[in-house]
Amino acid sequence: MRFLVFAGVALLSLLSLFGAVYSWWFLLPFAGFAYLTGLGVYDVTQNRHSILRNYPVIGHMRFLFEGIRPEIRQYLIESDQDEEPFSRDKRSIIYQRAKGVEDKRPFGTRERVYDSGYEWITHSVVPTHIEDTDFRVSIGGEHCKNPYDASIYNISAMSFGALSANAIMALNIGARKGRFAHDTGEGGISRYHTQGGGDLIYEIGSGYFGCRTLDGRFDVAKFRDQAANPQVKMIELKLSQGAKPGHGGMLPASKISEEIAEARGIPMGQDCVSPAAHPEFSTPIEMMEFIATLRENADGKPVGFKLCIGHRREFMCIVKAMLETGVVPDFIVVDGKEGGTGAAPLEFANHMGMPLIEGLTFAHNTLRGVGLRDKLKIGASGKVVTAFDMAKVLALGADWANSARGFMFAVGCIQAQACHTNHCPVGVATQDPLRQRALDVTRKSERVFRFHRNTLRALGEMTGAAGLDHPGKFLPHHLLMREADRDMVTGQEVYPYLPEGFLLREEEDKFGYLLRWNRARADDFKPVDTSYV
Repeated sequence: MRFLVFAGVALLSLLSLFGAVYSWWFLLPFAGFAYLTGLGVYDVTQNRHSILRNYPVIGHMRFLFEGIRPEIRQYLIESDQDEEPFSRDKRSIIYQRAKGVEDKRPFGTRERVYDSGYEWITHSVVPTHIEDTDFRVSIGGEHCKNPYDASIYNISAMSFGALSANAIMALNIGARKGRFAHDTGEGGISRYHTQGGGDLIYEIGSGYFGCRTLDGRFDVAKFRDQAANPQVKMIELKLSQGAKPGHGGMLPASKISEEIAEARGIPMGQDCVSPAAHPEFSTPIEMMEFIATLRENADGKPVGFKLCIGHRREFMCIVKAMLETGVVPDFIVVDGKEGGTGAAPLEFANHMGMPLIEGLTFAHNTLRGVGLRDKLKIGASGKVVTAFDMAKVLALGADWANSARGFMFAVGCIQAQACHTNHCPVGVATQDPLRQRALDVTRKSERVFRFHRNTLRALGEMTGAAGLDHPGKFLPHHLLMREADRDMVTGQEVYPYLPEGFLLREEEDKFGYLLRWNRARADDFKPVDTSYV
């Protein structure tokens, strides 16, 4: 069906040519149909636009509609209607930086600066100039033998199977060029991750893909082999993800290809189940013991975990287990509920899990409260796609940021929201060989590299404008926001850094940390009392 229009104009071109034998008037439609046929041939052979390779001739309608987009957009703004799930301005920023074209805008801000909720970074009258914007952070605690010198902006978890082979290769090659990390997602390390040669964060979910027994339990010998891969720089234990926290998953047998089975270590012809909870541990102490096992067999590489904050007390249970066992992970990635996914129940996508900023500040302050914040690093993910997004999470406690959506757009995603149908029009989220052919790995990997580089350059400009020499020095007081008309507050007032050790000293606080801390226990995720969570 995608090639129907192309085939149609080619057929009409031939019929017009035959008609010219009877009447020269047929040369007029022949000229038009021949032009469209030639255009279709060019579309399927060029490698710049994925949409045209998959939709020759008719795909040009998209670019026609883009031409009148400013007028449509202005109408939506004036009529106070939502445009779509992800703002056009952010999409434009990603595309422009990925393509390496000018990303400046005329006529100032497009944000509603007088509305409540507007946020900004304070600037200095004595800005600094930052030449090197390859900002990095060392990840690895006192028990880590091989710390990782990571970029402060990396590719968040997206599995092979959810993304196409070409998309995985483009992302990984781009990561290699830019010296940043590519999280494998819980689907395991595929041949397309290793072909790219880029740094990997090996994510281990509840299905233990790539390091599992036949019955779905953890296999330490297989894990040791995976961790020994020189491309693997860190190990990430996934507890939950922001888009569907607390929700398992199943990949039907009909969708499991030989390549997916190879990456996940699963048999063909059987449904692949990812349980909602890990079968290897059920208490906070058992979780720390499992992390200790990963660390012991991880070839000295950093080991941490990722979660979307749910019951705040449960996170405190994990922290209490750290204190009791002495096992402190090298890092924690806080995933916001605004993060994306290829498919999730609507209620989970909209109303389960804690947004990134609230989850990040809670994790950051809990660790400060027990004196562990300087023992590990915190990553943040959840719609972090612009330099301002990064500056904000860094100011509120993160050491680095991850992005899935930004890099997906860099490889050509147009947010068609057909990820779960296997009919992605640009070859990003599909296993259809013909559809993913449209995604040119060489060209798109360069866009991934440029998007990362140009976003960090923009962050460097914001950092310098604030009078700082490194984005890691952003603090809550650099962030200002309007809560209501003429009511301005600083980030320190809304999201303050609480005192070091305040939980151990049992100091009361207005945010209810101590109340939850006293109800948390290291030996069980259940509360001391069950009156509330």
